[in-house]
Amino acid sequence: MTSITWPRPRLSGSAPRSVAYLVTGALLGLAVLLLGAVLVALSGLLVIVLIGIPLLAALTLSGIPLAALERRRLRLLNPTEAPSPTPHRIPETPGVPAWFRLRLREQATWRELAYTVLLALVLWPLDLLVVACAIALPALLIAAPAHLAIAGSGGIRPAKLWLVDSYPEATATALLGLAGLLVLLLPLGAYATARAAFTRLLLAPREAELAESLAEVTRSRARLVDAFEAERRRIERDLHDGAQQRLVALTMMLGLARLDAATGGPLEERLAVAYDEAGHVLTELRELIRGIHPQVLADYGLTAAVEDAADRSVVPVDMDGTGPPLPRLPEPVESAAYFVVREALANVGRHSGATRARIATAHAEGVLRVEVHDDGRGGADPGRGTGLTGLADRLAVLDGRLTLTSPPGGPTVLSVEIPCQAEAR
Repeated sequence: MTSITWPRPRLSGSAPRSVAYLVTGALLGLAVLLLGAVLVALSGLLVIVLIGIPLLAALTLSGIPLAALERRRLRLLNPTEAPSPTPHRIPETPGVPAWFRLRLREQATWRELAYTVLLALVLWPLDLLVVACAIALPALLIAAPAHLAIAGSGGIRPAKLWLVDSYPEATATALLGLAGLLVLLLPLGAYATARAAFTRLLLAPREAELAESLAEVTRSRARLVDAFEAERRRIERDLHDGAQQRLVALTMMLGLARLDAATGGPLEERLAVAYDEAGHVLTELRELIRGIHPQVLADYGLTAAVEDAADRSVVPVDMDGTGPPLPRLPEPVESAAYFVVREALANVGRHSGATRARIATAHAEGVLRVEVHDDGRGGADPGRGTGLTGLADRLAVLDGRLTLTSPPGGPTVLSVEIPCQAEAR
């Protein structure tokens, strides 16, 4: 429920902002009324030639730009307040048709259209009436001495209320108008606050819509991660079944050609060099394929893949084998945890100056926990391009959490927690 705070009656600060909010609202509502009447009439006339039909359809979305302007106009009451975010979602596919279909399905679109109609027919006359009663009427009374000086001896009737034909009466009328202005500032500010609360209620995002938007963002991130993982798998298969097999065949052909070449001749030497280079390229390609998605992870699970990464680390790594072996976990979980371990070990070898590292893994109470500990110099900062930021985003899609503790002087401890359940394969 939106609460209404009653402003203090004063001439500086909230009162001028309330007046500015209501006056601009009245002007905007009058403009919307005139423009809307013209467009509706024009659409009705053009329906007979079918041009008016799309114009009428476009009028159903006329509340969207007006609502965006109204959300920004709320800052007239509180300049320090950030503009309210839009309640509209981003279409999953680009293009005007997708955008139009999504907008027609959203409740926010119809609330904004209802607000547009209310502004044009009801709200702006109320705004103008409140400003006239709270500001214009006291202003006429305050100006009584000036009016009397202009009118002369005939006297005046301020706001058509009573006859004032002397300066003492004019002065008393001006004081009455000033007192009335100070008194009326309280309901004026209260109305402006209530008016803004009503606008915010209709046009600002609601909790359910924010939750839906957040859920949609989470689903979108999950789809991106799945697509990225599928693309990694495709590249790994193409390299394994295509380029690697061709390199193996090339290496075999070079080996056979060496056997046919004259012993000790220049041809044999060139073939030997080419054979060695092909072997090096094949080794690098196999390392690249293993880095994209190691076969040991797919075949034997996370424990075997982590042990394989530890064996290939440039820094000696101890495996914590006190707990039970890990069960097979969902494929995205195993892949994310494995690449976190690989990145952590790579950072240990490149930056930490550590002499030893330790990896501990455990799965209990539906949570996978992985910890990488090293005895290096510490001071690790994920913001300096260690690659952990991207992995943390990847873990967030799985509702996981990455924690890095690295005080200057060490030690550095990287912890990962991913909620998941074991599965049978």
